[in-house]
Amino acid sequence: MNLNQLRYFVSVAENGSFTKAAMNHFISQTAITQQIHALEETVGAKLLDRNSRPVALTPAGKIFLKEAREILGKMDTALLRTREASTGLEGELRLGYTKGYEHSDLPKHLRTFHQEYPNVLISCYRCDTDMLASGLISGEYDVIFTWDSTNIRQEESLQLQVAEHVPLRVALYANHPLARRKELSRKDLKQENILFMSPSGTGDSFGDSYYIKLYQQAGYQPNILLRSNDMESILMMVAAEEGISIVPEYSHPWDVGTENVVFVPLTGEGETEEILIVWRKNDDNPALRRFIQTLPNA
Repeated sequence: MNLNQLRYFVSVAENGSFTKAAMNHFISQTAITQQIHALEETVGAKLLDRNSRPVALTPAGKIFLKEAREILGKMDTALLRTREASTGLEGELRLGYTKGYEHSDLPKHLRTFHQEYPNVLISCYRCDTDMLASGLISGEYDVIFTWDSTNIRQEESLQLQVAEHVPLRVALYANHPLARRKELSRKDLKQENILFMSPSGTGDSFGDSYYIKLYQQAGYQPNILLRSNDMESILMMVAAEEGISIVPEYSHPWDVGTENVVFVPLTGEGETEEILIVWRKNDDNPALRRFIQTLPNA
């Protein structure tokens, strides 16, 4: 058995014809027939029903086709990685990330990738979540780190995986009665004016409905004073004592240039922000593939 035999078999199975498969591989029909016959002898089973038109797979052939595709795919990947290792991966990776996420472990991941692939330029762009999603779809970015802001789970052209679940914290002004608590739950916030940190400027995303349900599960509808996807503006309003907010753990008081903001851990089931890594399924940038594989959850 050899790789050419596997390729010929897959080609005949996909085309339903020995003639078309032979033309695709620039060999004679006799040669491809002989190669597949040799493959069947090695496997010990008939893989193709030659009496049907178009040529059909036998039950054994259906099973073998799946395995053959996997073998060829793994071989192609192995060859690509070997060539990249010998020649050095070069190029550019355009990465977009949600505002504030620069305070997460993202810089560490970028450093790890740069150390392994120093000839790849990582261009980073900090945007709000709606712009990230539209920029990815249009091809402006290769990959983004974002909230589920515009229901990107429903976009069939995109591939996504969870990067992390970030704990949430309650942002309060320093002299707020709850500011000295070691932890808080949503039930503790029933009487508060909420500055709602929204994943999306539209206010109708999966993330918005998810957090509203958490308030409802706590037994009340929140008194939302303001909705915004601008974390800096929300924290500035907290510092001005206009209300309180719930923000991800990577938020920092120096984002607003004031020390009048206190962060208290928020407890309770599901009290996290889900950060997604999203890229286009048809993006053939080799640097993108390598980057995804270097991430902890890959």
